[in-house]
Amino acid sequence: MFTSRRQLIRASAATLAFSGFSRFATAQEARPEAESYRSEIAGYGPLRRDPAGLFDLPEGFSYTVVSRAGDPMSDGLVTPGKMDGMGCFALSNDRVALVRNHEINPRNLEITAFGPGRALGGKIAADRIYDRSLNGLPLGGGTTTLIYDLRRKRLERDHLSLAGTSINCAGGVTPWGSWLSCEETTQGPSEDNQKDHGWVFEVPSRAKGLADPTPIKAMGRFRHEAAAIDPRTGVVYMTEDVGDGRGLFYRYLPNDRTRLLAGGKLQALALPEGDAGDPRNWGTSYWAPGDSRAVRWIDLDGVENPDEDLRLRGNAKGAAWFARGEGIFYGQGEIYFTCTSGGPTKDGQIMRYVPSTREGQADEASAPGRLELFVQPTDPTVMRMADNIAIAPWGHIFACEDKVGGINFLRAVTPQGKVYTVGRNAAPSGGDMAANAELAGICFSPDGTTMFINIYAPGVTLAVTGPWASFKA
Repeated sequence: MFTSRRQLIRASAATLAFSGFSRFATAQEARPEAESYRSEIAGYGPLRRDPAGLFDLPEGFSYTVVSRAGDPMSDGLVTPGKMDGMGCFALSNDRVALVRNHEINPRNLEITAFGPGRALGGKIAADRIYDRSLNGLPLGGGTTTLIYDLRRKRLERDHLSLAGTSINCAGGVTPWGSWLSCEETTQGPSEDNQKDHGWVFEVPSRAKGLADPTPIKAMGRFRHEAAAIDPRTGVVYMTEDVGDGRGLFYRYLPNDRTRLLAGGKLQALALPEGDAGDPRNWGTSYWAPGDSRAVRWIDLDGVENPDEDLRLRGNAKGAAWFARGEGIFYGQGEIYFTCTSGGPTKDGQIMRYVPSTREGQADEASAPGRLELFVQPTDPTVMRMADNIAIAPWGHIFACEDKVGGINFLRAVTPQGKVYTVGRNAAPSGGDMAANAELAGICFSPDGTTMFINIYAPGVTLAVTGPWASFKA
């Protein structure tokens, strides 16, 4: 269970008093070939070089390689590449299930679960494949499920769990133990695929085979990035990642809280000034970190979006623009989400949304929800282009950077908005990961002992353990 934000602030004050501020010096390692980094507070300390050249961590931390792209899976298929968003689910005291996205597009022919030439596609039942190319081969996007033993630090089994989808970027966990896998595309029928894409699919974490590949169309067709559910209300919040920085922030009010396919209402967030309110802080400064605004929600129609203009129609009705909405996660009564290119320097933003006490109800306007600009880094050595996020069991936000062609760090943010560095991909110093070493898929085991993270391409999943309890301010 998450500690409340107020309790964490009190705990932080006590920790500061005890430490005499000695732990909060700037941390930077003199590694000439590595991009510099800086922490606003020391956190777990400076990073140490990984002898294997994969992932640098502070002293006392280590990782286990759980899975690599190209490894054979338990179902006879091949571990796909482009490992992206991921969720962790408890199975027992020692075992968890990881449901992992693969952001594979229809032309990524050689990194799918079906092997070279997708020759293994015939092993999958036809009704479990959402879409195929014109030549009948299944699309390579989707999810894999991994069963991992926390105590023994080993993978027990793994299998393909969603097939025939496209560009499955991030997603979100549900309170009932499934993963919402989101397609970051609005690809229509073409020579590469036969159906529309841009949907959310639900993948049960305990299923031993392939999920029913039925898109939840009422949740909208757009460039989905991630989703988070408030377990108190059942409302689903969703981000949209559009390269031009003109995406919306959505919510889905389901007719049935535990059956999203039963339909519902899709809405977009608007600020008091309507479309004149620009939370991106591009050109003009709309607000500063710590500022908040009451919000309202605008009904959207035509959510299956055949003309790919849903966001434009939403903005025309007053919905606000967000600069590449990406990772999103539910905390203790609040929702955090990232905007990767927000801010005056376009180094990114983290937003905090506090729902109304009457969220989604007819009288919501009497006590509206509030949106806060929580973090807006202007020093790229502190944090730049935060993408996937997760909230650790002790309440800190862990954020994966996604800088194309650069060194990406794993950052963490305290409840007071202070940023510190937790890890760094080590690939740019050598090895075959240098081409695209985006960090993604951050999630924690429910007991807080293990952090899981993906290095996107060519694809590896790591389980990180260490003295997490040593710093929880």
